[in-house]
Amino acid sequence: MQEIKAADFGVLPGKDVTREVSALCAALTDIPGEKTVRFAAGTYHLRSDLCEKHRLVITNTVGDAEFSADETPHENAVPFYLENVEDLTLDFGAAVFVIDGKATNFAAIGCRNLTVKNLEIRHKQPDMHELRVMRVTPFSVDFEADRDTDLYFKDNTPYFRGRDYDYPAAQNAATSGWIGRIRANAPDRLVRVWHPLAYGLRTKRTGERRFRTYFPYTGRFKKGDWFYIFDVRRQFAGIFLDRCTNVKLENVKQRFNYSLALVAQDCENIAANRLEFAPEETDARRMASVADFIQICMCRGDVRITNSRFDGAGDDCLNVHGIHFAVTEKAGDRLTLRFMHPQTHGFLPLRAGDTIAFISPKTLLESGQTKIKAARLLNEYEIELTVEDAAGAEIGCVIEDVDACPNVYFANNTLNRIITRGLLLTTRGKVLVENNRFVSTTMSGVLLSDDAKSWFESGMCCDVTVRGNTFVSCGQTPVRILPENAEYAGAVHRNIRIEDNRFEQYRGFCITAKSTENLQVTGNRFICGKPLKTVHCSRVRLAD
Repeated sequence: MQEIKAADFGVLPGKDVTREVSALCAALTDIPGEKTVRFAAGTYHLRSDLCEKHRLVITNTVGDAEFSADETPHENAVPFYLENVEDLTLDFGAAVFVIDGKATNFAAIGCRNLTVKNLEIRHKQPDMHELRVMRVTPFSVDFEADRDTDLYFKDNTPYFRGRDYDYPAAQNAATSGWIGRIRANAPDRLVRVWHPLAYGLRTKRTGERRFRTYFPYTGRFKKGDWFYIFDVRRQFAGIFLDRCTNVKLENVKQRFNYSLALVAQDCENIAANRLEFAPEETDARRMASVADFIQICMCRGDVRITNSRFDGAGDDCLNVHGIHFAVTEKAGDRLTLRFMHPQTHGFLPLRAGDTIAFISPKTLLESGQTKIKAARLLNEYEIELTVEDAAGAEIGCVIEDVDACPNVYFANNTLNRIITRGLLLTTRGKVLVENNRFVSTTMSGVLLSDDAKSWFESGMCCDVTVRGNTFVSCGQTPVRILPENAEYAGAVHRNIRIEDNRFEQYRGFCITAKSTENLQVTGNRFICGKPLKTVHCSRVRLAD
């Protein structure tokens, strides 16, 4: 085991180390064998404009049409960039890295046996701004911006300013329906609402970081409300893992992310323990991510997430899924497939030797399987497969890679202020969700989905256990089994056990299931609400 000191590369606390970190990461590619890099305690500074730029095509992030004319599509500033590094441990000790500007915090491409531990990442003046309602009259509202926001005025018009951004606070207000809001009397509940400055007639500066906006009607505001304004484009990621094998994240904290906090794409065996994707109590904001906290796409092996805290997400806490590729051409044993969602494309997760299933978009059921002999990316949106037997493929059907369906273990975690769902799970692997606390998800705590018409996220769930969890104040059905099949021709999901959970503060059905076979609901406590509703289900057992 080789010990490496980051300080020997000039990575020292108390100063900007952007270029030094880049040099350190590049040097690790050429160091063979097991190695550990250790960082001295302290605060380090990084700047997006000094980072090296890398082209990163990241699933579930900004599509080509969303880039402006002056942007290079998929170009990311990345302070920590590792490529084809093996047998590496990064031990950050008590180091804290503060990033000034928009960036993907950490990227690992094609790495094996990588451990990242004791890392904390913060952002200086991030482009997420809290406006607090200080006063409400019938026709005006007084707002105060959070202390991290550089708010300035042009002729009484408020602007947000920081590295990599400068725009009016009311920009796109009339079309921004994804803004986060927290009521003063419900501090754990984060919901999506319209921009607080939408329909504003005029604005007047009233003090430092304060302004008054006049409205024709102010009924949607209450004193003490917090609104969160941010760019909804998912242009970056917190930690991005692409084609990596055997990755461990231990005691990793991210206080803010410009998109998804952690993305694992086409990876195998991911273990994350003691993550903290959340603001600190002393932070100026109560949101920590513009979009999902964790996105697992087309991965294999085991995904383990344990003993972690997730607080303040702009989308799901965890989304585990594959991709339904549409079959657009067929010529003998060759198939042309297409990525169907504009925010997921440009990478090749299908491998020779994998088994693929032919799926009906309407029923989400299989019509046959075959093996891949060869796969190649034709362009950003199309893949060509050579398969053993294409007889079961029809133009218009979709395929699912049966081997790119990981097992998932999600245990002993706490979720709070999640603006959509807690867990969105669509994988054929073995899933165990146990001993977690779901607090105030705006939608379901756990959703088993599967669709081939909108996000094209596959696939069927075959072995799922949800046990020993507490669901408090979920905005929709706490546990929802809802494949998006348009026609029923048989069960899509099967072998689901919901055991020994506690459901609190919900008025509707606590569990709903559609197109499901062999559903067992046993030993749960329903403090309020109704236990179970099923549609097109068979072999359902409700007991104890």
